[in-house]
Amino acid sequence: MKTILTGIKATGVPHWGNYFGAIRPALDMVSNLKHKDDRFYFFIADYHSLTSVRDPKVMEEYTYEVAAMWLACGLDPERVTIYRQSDIPEVMELFWMLTCHIPKGDLNRAHAYKAARDENEARGQEDLDHGVNAGLFLYPVLMAADIMLFDSDFVPVGKDQVQHIEMARSIAQRMNGLYKAPKGEKFVLKEPKELIQSEVATVIGLDGRKMSKSYQNSIPLFATENELKKLINRVTTDSLPPEVPKRPEDSFLFKFFELFGSEEEIANLRKRYEAGVGWGEVKQLLHAKANEHFSPMREIYFSLMNDRSKIDTILKEGARKASLDAKNVIRRVKQSVMGR
Repeated sequence: MKTILTGIKATGVPHWGNYFGAIRPALDMVSNLKHKDDRFYFFIADYHSLTSVRDPKVMEEYTYEVAAMWLACGLDPERVTIYRQSDIPEVMELFWMLTCHIPKGDLNRAHAYKAARDENEARGQEDLDHGVNAGLFLYPVLMAADIMLFDSDFVPVGKDQVQHIEMARSIAQRMNGLYKAPKGEKFVLKEPKELIQSEVATVIGLDGRKMSKSYQNSIPLFATENELKKLINRVTTDSLPPEVPKRPEDSFLFKFFELFGSEEEIANLRKRYEAGVGWGEVKQLLHAKANEHFSPMREIYFSLMNDRSKIDTILKEGARKASLDAKNVIRRVKQSVMGR
């Protein structure tokens, strides 16, 4: 039996990077693992969103958007468990026990925390922790709780998220070494592993940097056809005229096209580049392929957002199933750590 878990923050409509780096690989796993006892968990990480979201109405909207996105992309609630993180109180119970078993030095090295301090240093801030809340600092521990609360075997992640899985695994190893598993159990906490599809793990943005909302270079998953066209027209290109041969590997547009095109289509476009092609033509090709890919999902997404009762029902049932499994793990961990 295999258990796979993945989550996404409730911070607005996901973008292409989320889709190709985590969402589609996770859904592919659902299709490819056929064992009748395999378990799949998909959660909306609304607790994680509290590091930046301060408006409950915005949080609620973001939650619906993420749930509708998963369902529109093909998530089948009959085959998987989809739930809202804050509906599972055991998450915070495990979070505190893990917090007490991770060295602060490990958290000092967390990518997000280091990036925040580096940004403060670049701005000339005397206090390098300026604007950094404890939620951001402890973010990896909460993620570890999300993962290990369900005895996850694998967590689909992008390359930049591997550190979080390594931290979770380190905590599990430490606690398994410190405490004795209850009778009949193999461990206190299961050690999770990361699952990466390296060819799509990191998606570039409109300007060539990693696609991120914070960089304002992302393409929303369900942008309308016209919005999609405008965004693709913003993709950074050079000033070479159409007749000049171009290197596909240097083109952001080509990298985007590789996400959608078949092997034959990609090979044909490569030849066009080498013979000379205009950027406007490539943008039209990319727009057509991207719109073809996302149009059916877009229709389902907006249908769900216009009638949210289906989402409410699915999340409620998902929380019920997830809570049963979470209670079993908490019971085991508390018996090991607390003696009862």
